Amino acid sequence: MAGNRPFENGDWVQGRSREGELIHGFIETIGRNQDIIKVNVVESDNEKAVGKSIWIPSKWTQKLPDLEISNESHLLALIDLALLSKDETWFMELSGKLESVKIHPKLKAEKSDFLMEENRIANLDFNK
Repeated sequence: MAGNRPFENGDWVQGRSREGELIHGFIETIGRNQDIIKVNVVESDNEKAVGKSIWIPSKWTQKLPDLEISNESHLLALIDLALLSKDETWFMELSGKLESVKIHPKLKAEKSDFLMEENRIANLDFNK
């Protein structure tokens, strides 16, 4: 599934766990030969797996394409996720993008029409 593109820490992947559960998350650690990866599970059909890190063979996963997000609401939600995952590099990258969106209003996408009550992560919808 992985194809020819090598995995890197922070890449978003989807695939199956050793127990056959569907997972969606990001790579925390990569094995020496990229044959096994440690994935922080963000979504799964097994709710008990969400928020945990699991080791799985990389051939059971697929690297997801990078998304270019310039919507202020989506950037704020991703910043929350970066803080929750304690990923300082990603936080700094997202903060820079947010500043760019605020400085260059012409590039600024319209604010999303979804409600920003409670936790922004729970309301994130990339299909809008």
